[in-house]
Amino acid sequence: MTALTLSTAGAATLRADALVVGIGKGAKGPVVAPGAGAVDKAFDGKLATVLEALGASGAEGEVTKLPAPSGLKVPVVVVVGLGPVPAKGDGYDGEALRRAAGSAARALAGAKKAGFALPTGSVEDAEAVAEGALLGAYAFTAYQGGENKVAPKGKPRSGPKLPLEEVALLGAKPRDKAYKAAAERAVAVSEEINRARDLINTPPNDLYPESFAAVAAAAGKEHGVKVQVLDEKALVKGGFGGLLGVGQGSTHGPRLVKLAYTHPKAEKTLALVGKGITYDSGGISLKPAGHNETMKCDMSGAAAVFAAVIAASRLGLRVNVTGWLALAENMPSGNATRPGDVLRMYSGKTVEVLNTDAEGRLVLGDALTRASEEKPDAIVDVATLTGAMVLALGNRTFGVMANDDAFRTAIHEIAGEVGEASWPMPLPADLRKGMESPTADIANMGERMGGGLVAGLFLQEFVGEGIAWAHLDIAGPAFHEGAPYGYTPKGGTGSAVRTLVRLAERTASGDLG
Repeated sequence: MTALTLSTAGAATLRADALVVGIGKGAKGPVVAPGAGAVDKAFDGKLATVLEALGASGAEGEVTKLPAPSGLKVPVVVVVGLGPVPAKGDGYDGEALRRAAGSAARALAGAKKAGFALPTGSVEDAEAVAEGALLGAYAFTAYQGGENKVAPKGKPRSGPKLPLEEVALLGAKPRDKAYKAAAERAVAVSEEINRARDLINTPPNDLYPESFAAVAAAAGKEHGVKVQVLDEKALVKGGFGGLLGVGQGSTHGPRLVKLAYTHPKAEKTLALVGKGITYDSGGISLKPAGHNETMKCDMSGAAAVFAAVIAASRLGLRVNVTGWLALAENMPSGNATRPGDVLRMYSGKTVEVLNTDAEGRLVLGDALTRASEEKPDAIVDVATLTGAMVLALGNRTFGVMANDDAFRTAIHEIAGEVGEASWPMPLPADLRKGMESPTADIANMGERMGGGLVAGLFLQEFVGEGIAWAHLDIAGPAFHEGAPYGYTPKGGTGSAVRTLVRLAERTASGDLG
């Protein structure tokens, strides 16, 4: 993990491999951003002119590297675009700073230390820059570099560039308690997001329910979170038919993992439930060719919940946060659940399985019922649940459904506050009819149109009465298959972690009522 320091050095005196400054996109060309004054001075006040001559415009994510002129202690200046220049009197918003810092950090892979002199006019700005840099510096290299062991003698050894080792944040007032707290928060949240990313990117031959549960247990022990793991025997004894039905086709049995962070002065309890299908083949309803390769990411919801609970503990939030990881591997075999089978869920409700590839809602149903038994003040589930949500909202926005309009609105607003794109979605009662079954209490499929909303309606059936509940369908933003941008890498993204952590903070402070 990249280290973060609050530097007391000025931009002109910092000793590092590079110095990062920002420029905005103005009406008449690039505009030097606050924090870049010393660099502009070193260029005799012509930094914007030089950048424009090189084709730089200040557009978001644009990175230009320049040899540093005399007057600076660094050898390289990295200039990153912040996007449109704000109106007079306004500053760049947190997401613009976060993305710019991420782009710069990615461009500095292989470097040991870089100073970041982006606009930090407030504690919130400093935290956004720190978070963006730490997230942007991420790289998943656990399975790369093996050729180094057999490189011919005398030949240079190849391999992936390691992430930037240290981010030195300039202008962040290192002796100020608020800035110190912001830096500590940025480190805790970013490290847990990157832990979630690592889990999502780990291939399914190494990450399966039992091994995921072991990772959770180890992290819980390290950070003071109580962890309970229900294996197949315990799930059979407890009657968790959804988890058992989805997992019975695999040689890797299912698990239900409970993580409990408690604070002695907490007045509220928040339950988080994550879909953890460590690999989703579709089961007997096998996915078509071309749709299997990234299905290791189908546990992204559980990864987000796991990361959020650990982050809450690291931050010492005054709220009880319980995480439920519904872990299973969905595989076709002679033991697999068949379309037409009926499962008896933990709630006692029976489900006719019409499509074994609609498995996430089955494992979540069991976990939602179990979470409801503890009567939390609110439940939020997170899942890569439906392709329909990707069709509706694209690859960068997750959908928010809830049984309470005010709670849905609050989560949508919180997501925007931390820089995660979301959109409130309805739960139309008329779609419930499509899940009626002549054989069981409910079917796991309904109308094809509005499939993401149908899945939300199914989940709602398993939420305890009187409990505020929200469902985040992160199928779009959980796994990024294109080129990296901003602080978003290729592969697992850690989507929803920031939203869950801020929700826990707001719950702790009483802002949610």
